[in-house]
Amino acid sequence: MESRRKGFPDEFTEVFRREIGFCPPRCFTRRISASEGLVKRSTLYRNLNGHRGCVNTVEFNSTGDVLVSGSDDRQIIFWNWAAKSKIFSYPSGHVDNVFQARIIPFTDDRTIITSSGDGQVRLGQILENGHVDTKRLGKHRGNVYKLDIEPGSPHIFYTCGEDGVVQHFDLRSNSATKLFCCSSFKTLNQQSQKSIGLNAIVIDPRNPNYLAVGGSDEYARVYDIRKYQWESSNNLDRPVNTFCPNHLVGADIQITGLAYSNTSELLVSYNDELIYLFQKNMGMGPSPLSLPPEELQKLEKPQAYSGHRNARTVKGVSFFSPKDDYVLSGSDCGHIFIWKKKSAKLVRLMVGDRQIVNHLQPHPYMPFFASCGIEDSVKVWLPMADDIRPLPDDAEKIMESNRQARENHSSSTILLTPDVIMNLLRLQRHDRADIENDEEDGETYLLGFSHLEASSERGLTGNPADCNIS
Repeated sequence: MESRRKGFPDEFTEVFRREIGFCPPRCFTRRISASEGLVKRSTLYRNLNGHRGCVNTVEFNSTGDVLVSGSDDRQIIFWNWAAKSKIFSYPSGHVDNVFQARIIPFTDDRTIITSSGDGQVRLGQILENGHVDTKRLGKHRGNVYKLDIEPGSPHIFYTCGEDGVVQHFDLRSNSATKLFCCSSFKTLNQQSQKSIGLNAIVIDPRNPNYLAVGGSDEYARVYDIRKYQWESSNNLDRPVNTFCPNHLVGADIQITGLAYSNTSELLVSYNDELIYLFQKNMGMGPSPLSLPPEELQKLEKPQAYSGHRNARTVKGVSFFSPKDDYVLSGSDCGHIFIWKKKSAKLVRLMVGDRQIVNHLQPHPYMPFFASCGIEDSVKVWLPMADDIRPLPDDAEKIMESNRQARENHSSSTILLTPDVIMNLLRLQRHDRADIENDEEDGETYLLGFSHLEASSERGLTGNPADCNIS
């Protein structure tokens, strides 16, 4: 019987197994969603238009039928993505670009938390009359790119900021508690400690007592939340484990994105480097600088994912499929990259933005995902293509171009940190009075890159010249 099915795509094999009773219903959805054939059929389902600036965040609710997005226009929009329509929108109350918007679970999709370039963490509460009340819950110094919700909790979430601080929030008390300030390992024993600006925070779904953070150095740090007292002002920076590829130890580099799998694997995306997958046994311990060189060399090397480029924005990284069989990332070249997790084989390469794809968000249980970037639209991707799509003919050229640009970055490019960008925007302000909505919005200025060419892929819309690169 197996020989008769030889040569059929994986998804047809799974349907056949389901029909004859070899695959229980509970397993069928997971197995079919992990099918490489479905992944290779992924194609653009819809552009969701409604924002007036770069879209920096897009998230599904817990059931996957609603999308929420946030943008440089400081609006929060709810979408019925299947119907290709906007449900409603509201002003976030932020005075700078919205970088993260999340729906709190078990609140009937009525409670939203947001973070922004203004350092604020804000709560949006949808009332029975349809109005939305917003208020500030806490604040960091500098940008707050990411926050994460305690799995299964309608009350608890955590934030990190460019000030290096990790904060704990409990919506029952509307209070924010500073847990610790992340410090450089090189200054931990000195009186004047240098903080590490943080770009990413994730909670381990398998063990919510652990959270990982990453930012302006080479180490992804894992912390045990139980070691911190909510009422203490003396909490110290004490990670329980750290992760970094051996060849990046000591490098002038930073982390832009983190993701945990359901089995506690940790994905780490580095600025202008690669993406790495760490198992638990690949950690360097709580004090990586004290690890002897011979012990460092004994550590198993993490799986690496290459081909993309992550140099110009703070990009995320994600697992994909119910069993986390794939890895998703955007790229400076405007493409979406999908790799097999185990082999790091590139299985899908698609144009996702005219300039840069920043964020990809998988559906909670189906083989769908949403993306956003420099354009002002949200894009939804479904396995709807009539046949399996091979890699594009110019895939090798795209990846080689990204590789060469990455290797030449030390002499030809610089990291555009948010501080650098904002200084450039201020310098340009007096010369850009003719920009549309300049006086009204105060934040919509052009930061152009002459070498970034628009893709000619049909179906992509938006005006990336109206967006900030952050």
